[in-house]
Amino acid sequence: MLGYLPSPHTGVVDLGPVQLHMYGLTLLVAILACIGLTGRRWVARGGDWDLVTRVAVWGVAFGVIGARAYHDVTSWNEVPTPKWQGIFEVWKGGLGVWGGILLGTLVGAVIVRRAGASIPLFMDAVAPGLLLAQGIGRVGNWWNQELYGKPTTLPWGLKIDPAHLPADPKYLAYSTFHPTFLYELVWDVVGVLLLLWVGRRFKTNPPNLFALYVAWYCFGRFFEELLRIDPAHHIAGLRLNAWVSIVVFVAAVGYFLVHERRPRRPQEPKRREPPKPAHSMAIPKGRVR
Repeated sequence: MLGYLPSPHTGVVDLGPVQLHMYGLTLLVAILACIGLTGRRWVARGGDWDLVTRVAVWGVAFGVIGARAYHDVTSWNEVPTPKWQGIFEVWKGGLGVWGGILLGTLVGAVIVRRAGASIPLFMDAVAPGLLLAQGIGRVGNWWNQELYGKPTTLPWGLKIDPAHLPADPKYLAYSTFHPTFLYELVWDVVGVLLLLWVGRRFKTNPPNLFALYVAWYCFGRFFEELLRIDPAHHIAGLRLNAWVSIVVFVAAVGYFLVHERRPRRPQEPKRREPPKPAHSMAIPKGRVR
């Protein structure tokens, strides 16, 4: 073999009495990148950076809960033993992006609505940041030597230690596999650039940029699922997440096409209060009858 991509032998860095889990650190970097990109886009539209921070705090918290719940439900056999403890061990890997996006988006929309801001505009502002975060987050799979693809002899094949090989004996003769984490990282970064270009070049009905983000991710994720060999439920010969990609892709594209035909309405990042008169007489509380 002429070359290969190495894998780290451990995903934990010991700093004296402290253990640094690189999977968790990677997720932290991904979250900060999303906040930074979203904050700049939202402020450029006249919004408040403080709202981005609040949405991030609540959206990330519930997003992790949703992502872990999706993984636990769809991949129960991969949850470490004892199960009552393993369902919470996020640092060992195992986050389902579908559950994270769904619950994180719902909770984020509640925060935006309570702030009196435009939910569709905010969804369009956050779309590139979410895709960037998903791409960076995939590097965590590299640290854990997990979720790689089929065996390959390509120069960029990913070297996997014997301890992390699949249980299926047919893979024991191989040492390099498709680096699906790298494929998704590249696909997501290209998608980020595309979304930024579309957002500047075209006027779309919010939240159609968010719909494009979902469609782009699902399209790439479908082909990634065709390569992956980690345990998964299969329906009619396809992995469960491949079917989810198909369904969500069709829904996102359909929403985009229907919503784009609607008349465009001017929207503001936040509903503005009517200006108060320069000289207004305050009415003492308790005196109104």
